[in-house]
Amino acid sequence: MKSLPTLRNVDTERRLFQTRVIVACAFMGVLVCVILGRLVFLQVINHGHFTTLSHENRLKIVPLSPPRGVIYSGDGVVLAENRPSFDLVVVPENAPEIDATLRELASLLSLREEELERFSRQVRHSRRFEHVTLRSDLTPEELAIFSVNRFRFPGFFVEAGLSRHYPLAEATAHVIGYVARISQPDLDSIDQANYSATTHIGKTGIEKSREESLHGQVGYQKVEVNAQGRILRVVERTAPIPGADLHLTLNVGMQTTAIEAMAGRKGAVIAIDPATGGILVFASTPSYDPNAFVNGIGRTLYRSWSTSAERPLFNRALQGQYPPGSTVKPFVALAGLEFGTRQADQQTWCPGWYSLPGTTHRYRDWLKRGHGHVDLEHSLAQSCDVYYYKLAEELGIERLHQMLARFGLGQITGVDVPGEGAALLPSPEWKRRTRNLPWYPGETLIAGIGQGFMLTTPLQLAYATSILATRGEAMVPHFLAQIEGGEEQPPIQADIYRRASVDLDDDKHWDIVIAGMHAVVHGATGTARASGAGSPVLFAGKTGTAQVYGVAQDVDAKTQEVPDHLKDHALFIAFAPLDMPRIAIAVVVENGGGGSSVAAPIARRLIDEFFAEDEPDPVSSDG
Repeated sequence: MKSLPTLRNVDTERRLFQTRVIVACAFMGVLVCVILGRLVFLQVINHGHFTTLSHENRLKIVPLSPPRGVIYSGDGVVLAENRPSFDLVVVPENAPEIDATLRELASLLSLREEELERFSRQVRHSRRFEHVTLRSDLTPEELAIFSVNRFRFPGFFVEAGLSRHYPLAEATAHVIGYVARISQPDLDSIDQANYSATTHIGKTGIEKSREESLHGQVGYQKVEVNAQGRILRVVERTAPIPGADLHLTLNVGMQTTAIEAMAGRKGAVIAIDPATGGILVFASTPSYDPNAFVNGIGRTLYRSWSTSAERPLFNRALQGQYPPGSTVKPFVALAGLEFGTRQADQQTWCPGWYSLPGTTHRYRDWLKRGHGHVDLEHSLAQSCDVYYYKLAEELGIERLHQMLARFGLGQITGVDVPGEGAALLPSPEWKRRTRNLPWYPGETLIAGIGQGFMLTTPLQLAYATSILATRGEAMVPHFLAQIEGGEEQPPIQADIYRRASVDLDDDKHWDIVIAGMHAVVHGATGTARASGAGSPVLFAGKTGTAQVYGVAQDVDAKTQEVPDHLKDHALFIAFAPLDMPRIAIAVVVENGGGGSSVAAPIARRLIDEFFAEDEPDPVSSDG
């Protein structure tokens, strides 16, 4: 039996079709809305952002390094400059066999291992088309060798630039310091934007302390680049602002004289203008060549300097710590006068030794037979130890410490270079705190002649001498005299700072002590009378001999043969002229022996040179 045919429901099919069409249109409408919304977001809302990205893909900002400021001495000599230099650079993409080429170059130019290691690191972190420096500041010989053989080294070429240079090298290394490549610790402490084009920064000395003035302000240029980042053209340029030029108080003529007078011996010589605190001489010997650090010092050279027994990298003038020896006696004498424990004409008997009451231990005088009866002036002129043993005992360590501290001993001076050491002015409180021990009476006696725990730096000694020279005016030592910012800016004079004056109850006490120091160099029995003879000006001084090692009670130190490194340090302080002093000097010669025979002549040479320009020209005669 046949089944009946199924009849189509046209209305149902029509509704189903219409529903599908509506859903499809709705879906398409939603998609259109999403697309339109995205277009609005990109074209309208974020238009500025994407326009900026587009420009940044085409335009780049390239920083420009500012020229570093020049440093001059007080007498107009260039101490640090920027001289033309020639660097050997390579574009890696143009050097197909770079490793083989480097080996061949190393045989011609004697490339150091550390240079090759640094170059390899730079290549790994640079784009293939960027310049990478292999060696900075080629010597004329290296430049000639490469120029002749350049055809053998594709991708390598010489690029001109500026390099820091120190014309006087060793003579001013411990003052000027040096610049070197910026390290990670440097980046953590500087404005990285202002150093974005700079590769070097001051590491020591004036180069470091005046970095902000010397560096200048970075410049920029806007350049157009292609998709690979290659520069096509310069669109806009803002020139960098050069660093300021600095003029120091240092006198190169006197600095050179001081170094020559030291004759290769270890030690320091400092001369200060007492009226202003300006440092005229700052010599630390032996020294080193700071030019070696500018473009990377070799490991062998640095190891030889850092391990040398001569310690050329050590700034003795700023950081060396020495017992002041008898150079401290003028300040001890002032303490005796000020605290009323001693009168100028009061005499002390010196048999050649001194003992504390109730003891048998003898504190010896440098003159074995003794000085006999001495008053204050003669105690300074002849540097009588017994006089100052007894005076120190009468004063006590507290009052002695109080007076010496007023002259800045045991404290940093505040000089405008980094790294100054404070040395040590001992006291009972210091000994309890650091050693958990009591203070003994015998330690007071030897403190009275500048021995024992007491230590001072040559700079502190010169500073204390300048205060004595001015009768109490304490001018902070400094190097900077003037900052010269450019043609449109007037020179700026450096600030001069002063500390609280050393005021005495009786100003005659200054005259008494200075008269004793005058007798040291111009008196008939003065310990430095040989250095005072024939001087163009009257000056005051005090010799000092600081013992390096102890000697047993029954041994005569002068008869002992000791190695050079155990010989006494030789010291001398001086200022000239007596009235209105213009120069104060401190000399320390390590293991030099006697202050009168070794250190005093050095100071005399500086005084002669300083006042030589004051001498009238000889009058010519035709007769």
